Amino acid sequence: MATLRDIRKRIRTVQNTAKITNAMKMVAAAKLRKAQEAVESARPYARKLHRLLSEIALHAETAGEPPHPLLERRATDQVELLVMTSDRGLCGGFNSNILRRAERFLWEQAEQHREIRVSTIGRKGTEHFRRKKQPLRQAYTGIFDALNYTKAKTIADELSRYFIADEVDAVYLLFNEFKSAISQQVTVVQLLPIQAAAADDTATSAVDFQYEPSERGILDALLPRYLATELYQALLESTASEHGARMTAMENATRNAKDMTQKLTLQLNRARQAQITGELMEIIAGAEALR
Repeated sequence: MATLRDIRKRIRTVQNTAKITNAMKMVAAAKLRKAQEAVESARPYARKLHRLLSEIALHAETAGEPPHPLLERRATDQVELLVMTSDRGLCGGFNSNILRRAERFLWEQAEQHREIRVSTIGRKGTEHFRRKKQPLRQAYTGIFDALNYTKAKTIADELSRYFIADEVDAVYLLFNEFKSAISQQVTVVQLLPIQAAAADDTATSAVDFQYEPSERGILDALLPRYLATELYQALLESTASEHGARMTAMENATRNAKDMTQKLTLQLNRARQAQITGELMEIIAGAEALR
């Protein structure tokens, strides 16, 4: 049976843990606010850019021009999965949900007899696949440290070179899409080949635009930028989702620590009461023996 000293020591430990988790929750909440603003401000630009390239690609297709290399669809013999996790833990099921979905994706693609290679963004994903002895084409590190568009463009340009050189036929991105502070959705999107919106989904103008220098020239400049924007948007979504998941996890941990403190305090009071009752019984027994 635990002594009073042991119970008091455990109460102090739990209270100190609650202070740490509460501080981490407040830090995550402050970071989430900033990350959420970045996500919401970037979404309209990404949507407009996708709509613009869809209109130009549709116009070029109507004119009978060959498809741009980044839009070319071919037999998917070689597939790459880019898994986006966090660099740190203590964020609930944020990373485990992503990694379970990645394992399922690899199993599904293996059923279709495709050659699959994996790349990772984030230390947790890299550590997971190395423990599983899964070969990695590339493990991108330090991306979330001072995240900016340039880092996303570097990765996007590298993926584009591999795709154009026929070293990979399709690239998929797996990440957590930010919904709210308490909700993140595991999402798989196809990065390459870039998927332009269908004609029915594109609100084309009745005006017949003349493109200078040409549709192909504009696509050459627009498609790499769009790919980098998509990847940067996903990085922002993942960052906001991580902060939201960590804030929720630390809030739950703080609540659990407070509940445990209450239970331990009740246990301490009962143990003290039992000790006092025992001492009183000894005094009464001694007094009765002296009579």
